[in-house]
Amino acid sequence: MSTSAAEAVSAEDFAQIRAQVREFVRGEVVPREREIADNDAIPEDLRRKTAAMGLFGYALPQDFGGLGLNITQDVELALEFGYTALAFRSMFGTNNGIAGQVLVGYGTPEQKKRWLEPMAEGACVASFALTEPEAGSDPSGMRTTATWSADGWSISGQKRFITNAPFADLFVTFAKVRGTEAEGKVAVFLVPAGTKGLTVGPKDHKMGQQGATTAELFFDEVRVGHDALVSGEVETGFRAAMTVLARGRVHIAALSMGLAQRALEESVAHAAQNRQGGVPIGDRQLVQAMLAEQQSLVMAGTALVREAARHYLDGSDRRIAPSAAKLFCTEAAGKVADLAVQIHGGMGYMREVAVERIYRDVRLLRLYEGTSEIQKLIIGRELMRQQRDGASRA
Repeated sequence: MSTSAAEAVSAEDFAQIRAQVREFVRGEVVPREREIADNDAIPEDLRRKTAAMGLFGYALPQDFGGLGLNITQDVELALEFGYTALAFRSMFGTNNGIAGQVLVGYGTPEQKKRWLEPMAEGACVASFALTEPEAGSDPSGMRTTATWSADGWSISGQKRFITNAPFADLFVTFAKVRGTEAEGKVAVFLVPAGTKGLTVGPKDHKMGQQGATTAELFFDEVRVGHDALVSGEVETGFRAAMTVLARGRVHIAALSMGLAQRALEESVAHAAQNRQGGVPIGDRQLVQAMLAEQQSLVMAGTALVREAARHYLDGSDRRIAPSAAKLFCTEAAGKVADLAVQIHGGMGYMREVAVERIYRDVRLLRLYEGTSEIQKLIIGRELMRQQRDGASRA
């Protein structure tokens, strides 16, 4: 996967992009959070405005109509996206992230030409079909298969928790191959929606993140041509999955800190306005202690994810840093949200209060794109590998 440390967008231009995104998120999306939650959907006018701003392709190459932002710039936008209902970012997140980056990094010229431009425009929504009932954070348990034949591939299996599945136009689908020399290896295929044998299950009902749609996928001998194999090589699949998931972990870490910042600001505002015994509760030392803990976690997590993005961009660390950032930031955001509910007291448990939604929304971040436990395994194993490699060279 080729990457460059050079910015495709100048710092000055990016500052304008971020300012526009911040204004849009806080001025137009935040006031409609209740509407999004109650209807379990993003309003169509917000979707159109989002597409017009180029957000469906902000991290896709300029050659294909995207804005061409790099991972450090992605992080800054994710801090803004996280400030509101996470369903907003989910609408275009897979286009820019785990689905789109498979094509950016590994797609053939023909595959890029066919799919990336409509993805950047928002005319095509891509889903990332990796997770299965027996294969979540660890894809080694994958049961979906792709059987080779002279005229193409036949895919059979089941996927679970697939974001945007009910309205996706393209499924970036991972499967273990059969019928070739690479028997059992994980390959990745481009499967258009509506392909015969592909069925999308009913929309999942989740604890939080209403408006962010997920569903199961069922593949019953779904036939695709040889040109559907990403890169044209079976061996690309596992490497592509691991690479884009590592990049995605940096993004999720930043998203977490955006949400934590919102929870902190809601907590400070409530502590200043709500009075008990005739004085603002924020004057109480125990409340101040909770605010201090929130502030410290937000500052630490934000600094960590920015550092992880720099390491990812220059290629110096694409293993430990992404996992460490996701582990710390998602856990920290959960703590900040919990403290926010505590500071709000009984009101923090009420549906009309923002921190109640944040508390439910943030819980998922510790699960997808690799659970906290998987991040610990990645970090620990990589540290031990580095120690062994260092010892062998000494």
